[in-house]
Amino acid sequence: MGLGDSRGSREIQRNGGQGCYRATQADLATWDRACRPKTCKLVEKRKLANIVAGKLQLQWSPQQIAGWLKQAYADDENYQVSHETIYRSLFIQARGALKKELQQHLRRTRAMRRSRHHTQKTDNHGKITNAVSISERPASADDRAVPGHWEGDLLFGSLNTQVATLVERQTRYVMLVKVASKDTQTVINALIKNARKLPQELYKSLTWDRGHEMAGHKRFTLATDISVYFCDPQSPWQRGSNENTNGLLRQYFPKGIDISHYSQAQLNAIARKLNERPRKTLNYETPAERFSQLVASTG
Repeated sequence: MGLGDSRGSREIQRNGGQGCYRATQADLATWDRACRPKTCKLVEKRKLANIVAGKLQLQWSPQQIAGWLKQAYADDENYQVSHETIYRSLFIQARGALKKELQQHLRRTRAMRRSRHHTQKTDNHGKITNAVSISERPASADDRAVPGHWEGDLLFGSLNTQVATLVERQTRYVMLVKVASKDTQTVINALIKNARKLPQELYKSLTWDRGHEMAGHKRFTLATDISVYFCDPQSPWQRGSNENTNGLLRQYFPKGIDISHYSQAQLNAIARKLNERPRKTLNYETPAERFSQLVASTG
């Protein structure tokens, strides 16, 4: 029976000729549409593709871009795209959608996860006099209910270079502090200078690991009135926000790079890039937006 049948249907063999079914014109049209390759949304919507490309160049992840678009263009689906489509456009169907060169802006991850303490800490690691355990940190800091509680660490480069990384637990706001060396006097001096830039309401405590650079923590507390708490040995997960941030910073400070060449202004610019990325955990707001709200409320 052909397509010209008065009932608009035809018989199609299936199951190796063991039977047949009657397909309508509508069935056939649907089947044809399903078999055609679909045009990528980023090819059809060039303005959307340009927005996505611009955010990729800012080192936003596809998931961050998709989440931000959903918030920024909540009433216009023409400016929304899934992170899966962005990835496919970069790696599979890149013809005219997104340039392959944009792949270099994607976040790179380590091949194997391991604690920094395995290779980068000295024999003095863990030996801090009068250290106050993280178990004594206020509950309001643990559940992120109150702002002003920070996590910190040193991110190491080559030739014994480093930068201090600080993350506010509630907003995930990042600060980078230039330190000339990892001896405790230098690190504490740098942290004191940095702490004085913020109002007391936004800097109540600092949680660090047991690296010997914080041996002078009492002097830091006396100078700033900021309590310092120490993680348990070999427990980087207790500073989860800071550990995650250090992983993101490796995009800018790959292992083997001499960090000492970066000025404080350059470090501030890198921190600003991270702070202006939307975060899923913040409902795709940025740390900068959340932190600015806190600053305004204390002013």
